[in-house]
Amino acid sequence: MKKPVQITENVFLIDDFDLSMAERTGTYVLKEEKITLIETSASPSVPYILEGLGALGISPADISYIIVTHIHLDHAGGAGLMLKHCPEAKVIVHPKGARHLSDPSRLIQGAKAVYGDKFKQLFDPIVEIPEDRLMIKDDGDTLQIGNNVALEFLDTPGHANHHFSIYHPRVNGIFSGDTAGIFYPQLYRKGIEFYLPSTSPNQFDPEKMLQSINRFKELKIDRVYFGHYGMSENPGEAFRQVESWLEIFVEEAKQVLIDESDSAKHVDTITQRLYDKIKTHLQQQGLEDSHPIYELLYLDVNVSAMGLAHYLNKSNGGSR
Repeated sequence: MKKPVQITENVFLIDDFDLSMAERTGTYVLKEEKITLIETSASPSVPYILEGLGALGISPADISYIIVTHIHLDHAGGAGLMLKHCPEAKVIVHPKGARHLSDPSRLIQGAKAVYGDKFKQLFDPIVEIPEDRLMIKDDGDTLQIGNNVALEFLDTPGHANHHFSIYHPRVNGIFSGDTAGIFYPQLYRKGIEFYLPSTSPNQFDPEKMLQSINRFKELKIDRVYFGHYGMSENPGEAFRQVESWLEIFVEEAKQVLIDESDSAKHVDTITQRLYDKIKTHLQQQGLEDSHPIYELLYLDVNVSAMGLAHYLNKSNGGSR
């Protein structure tokens, strides 16, 4: 078992081994008067969360809140199963996500359409959450989890319309979910600081994403806690890179739609063009071709390509 790590005051990170990958998706544990989890990943990650809590000396019965930044399955798919272990907890969710946690049938249908035979292995079971165990937080709402800790919720669309981020005033940090992109600690340990936007389907909107990132900038935060994966104490650089790559992502995808007449090939072509650009960028910084991060990067870029194709087809009046 990989032990949880303390990353700032009373904030710990558990590796959820999402998709059986280390440092893919994490659960944050806030050890305050009211113990709070942020993100659960999908249901196969719940045993890792329970082990991590045990290593921290925390009983699931002591959990007060489980917060999900948005309802994509790699962030909230395990919330219902986790709740079964946490009799006192409530799940906190964006107003536009609550109904899908109490009735996850559309989430299940969508995931099966994308993942097919792999659905059960990756996500099963997706457990519905009783409405009386859900708590909705709107933009500007707060949650008191300790005598001197009141988390603030910010509506931050761009990655998804059902996405909020959580400002933690005492550590002056934001739990950004996927709105501010992805951080790669595997590369950071090799001296390469690298961030990418996450443009997955089907509510990706680049303008909204930039507006949300501007909200983060206005907070003048000291650190960003990413859903994927871990904490950065260089938010200015994180936002700069995400904005830069976001422009590249959108322009490359637009060019593919112009060059490639066969719409069935759009996602694969976008994926390959973006992956090649990213690989060249990392090679120029000295990363060896054999580094295992390339597998994860290809996966992330492929999901982002789906969202880019969907967004551009929708913008052009094409099919959804």
